[in-house]
Amino acid sequence: MMLFRLPRLLAALLPSILALGVQAAGAPPEAPEWSEEPPAIARLLEGGYRAELNRQPGVAAAQYRAAARDGSVEGQYRLGRLYLMGQGVARDNQVAITLLSIAAQRGHERAASLVGPLAAGERLPDCLTSGAAPVLAEADGIEAVPFEVVERFVKALPADKRRHALLVQKLAPRFKVDPRLALAIVRTESNFDAAARSPKNALGLMQLIPDTAERFGVRDALDPEQNVRGGLAYLRWLLSQFKGDVALAAAAYNAGEGNVMRYKGVPPFAETQEYVRRILTFYRAPRHAELAKG
Repeated sequence: MMLFRLPRLLAALLPSILALGVQAAGAPPEAPEWSEEPPAIARLLEGGYRAELNRQPGVAAAQYRAAARDGSVEGQYRLGRLYLMGQGVARDNQVAITLLSIAAQRGHERAASLVGPLAAGERLPDCLTSGAAPVLAEADGIEAVPFEVVERFVKALPADKRRHALLVQKLAPRFKVDPRLALAIVRTESNFDAAARSPKNALGLMQLIPDTAERFGVRDALDPEQNVRGGLAYLRWLLSQFKGDVALAAAAYNAGEGNVMRYKGVPPFAETQEYVRRILTFYRAPRHAELAKG
């Protein structure tokens, strides 16, 4: 069969390409989910969706690119789709699988249905990795996102996710972690899904791998409270280790403190660069609020 002659990646993505072929042939795209996104990102997603409906894929790609650059999971998924179909951007399966896999690992069901068990790649489009992503928050000033903005965000979450967000807000101060930063980490790690499981066997709300869970005394990583306590203990340790630098602490949470020390900064990994950007987009401040006062 011809399938065996295809490159391995293309063969793996072929069902997804065929599934999206209906849309490429003219069927309208499914509406995006933006109810959990900050207003600025929601406007970008809505603008991209309307552009797709109006058969302006280049405009749609620009809108989704801006949303993805600010860490939107929905933006990552939609930009990945366009790269997979070659609409508005040159088709690039490596970029597509990276974007879709990152979105899938963060709880996006449609992205997961496209990439299945494929692991995330290490290639993002230049438009998402160019520039100093880890210092994005500097442009917004040194203040963290206002508490009232975070409260509106939490209240808008579905009931099950809101319950987990409230748990994070309750426990974070006990570990001397700013609840706003803790929420940014949990949102990025699992999107408040207590049953989340990554291909690397990271579990729960704060996506603890077995070694980290054992290190911080977590016996059941799928228990929401145990998981959050262990994740907060680890985050508190990282904030102390990197003297309150949010970008470095976030990078270490994602890629390990050893990699941050080895590269003397945020490692040049596509996933980690995007991860740090997403944390800073939500939290805004480059330094942890509790440590910055000192």
